Amino acid sequence: MHPKSLQVLLRTPNSRRLQTLTFDPSQPQTLRDLKLSLIPDNGNPDAFYFTANGKLLSDDSIPIGGPQVPALSTLTLRHRLSGGGGDGGATGAESRDCYLKMYAEKKPDKVDPNEQRLSKWVNCALSYETLRQPCVMDRLGNVFNKESLVEALIGKKLPKAFSHIRGLKDMIDIKLEPIPGGESNNAWFQCPITGLEFNGTYKFFALRKCGHVLSAKAFNEVKSKACLVCYKEFEECDKIVINGSEEEVEALREKMEEDRARVGKDKKQKKVRNGDVVAAAEGGVSNGKRFKAAAVAPAHATKEVYASIFTSSKKKSDFRETYSCRSLPLGRN
Repeated sequence: MHPKSLQVLLRTPNSRRLQTLTFDPSQPQTLRDLKLSLIPDNGNPDAFYFTANGKLLSDDSIPIGGPQVPALSTLTLRHRLSGGGGDGGATGAESRDCYLKMYAEKKPDKVDPNEQRLSKWVNCALSYETLRQPCVMDRLGNVFNKESLVEALIGKKLPKAFSHIRGLKDMIDIKLEPIPGGESNNAWFQCPITGLEFNGTYKFFALRKCGHVLSAKAFNEVKSKACLVCYKEFEECDKIVINGSEEEVEALREKMEEDRARVGKDKKQKKVRNGDVVAAAEGGVSNGKRFKAAAVAPAHATKEVYASIFTSSKKKSDFRETYSCRSLPLGRN
């Protein structure tokens, strides 16, 4: 693919499978140009309309590659509702068309909830490309193509909505089970236990420890504390709901912040403890008191031997250069 080419995904009424269309940016095209290339010669272009990522596009003059149809958008060509009066007079199609345009102008952001839901389950949450292995998930249940997310992290191009992803440690590698034979009911993956499609119709969970993705029905039907695929044990807190509701996402966000706060506190306490030990061993000051290594030697330990763990017990005059050691220790030669 030419580095400056433009790609969009297309779904038509005659085929539910996504097609990839490539355009040359130097030859701009509009939605009407695309529509005319898709319908038969004797077809009526006004009998069809486009939606992009679930949003209605009422104006056929919208350019492909513009703000309303950016690269990697999912375009869907749809039939307009037909009708007729049956009395030989006006069919009312014109008035319906005007009504659709008027409604689109008043509510341009209206989204088809079914298409929006489907897009979250079949497309990468970042690039909107079709999900393909390897895939990863963040701790809020969003699913990504791993390559797209890593590139955005390296280039520091993550949008604000994903600012909670700070590095590779915030990614969870997941294992999606492909559907044998390809797409089924607008889904490419399925539950390996129940066979339910991964398309938003059913609830799915991912296990943090092993990464396997299973449906809620599988967990309900088979009560087990081990993964039903690899048999690795897990706890209830290791289950992360995928593309959950607002309440579920908020609960996951609170748990993520609690885990981060606990890890930060543990690191700080460990650093303080290590600082006290080093200060005491080397003869420093800890908690307002001065220590020497020999003074804090454990019971039944020789003070000189314990002190030699942290400091050199030899004098400079004790070091000698030999045939097997051509240089003296740093700072003593």
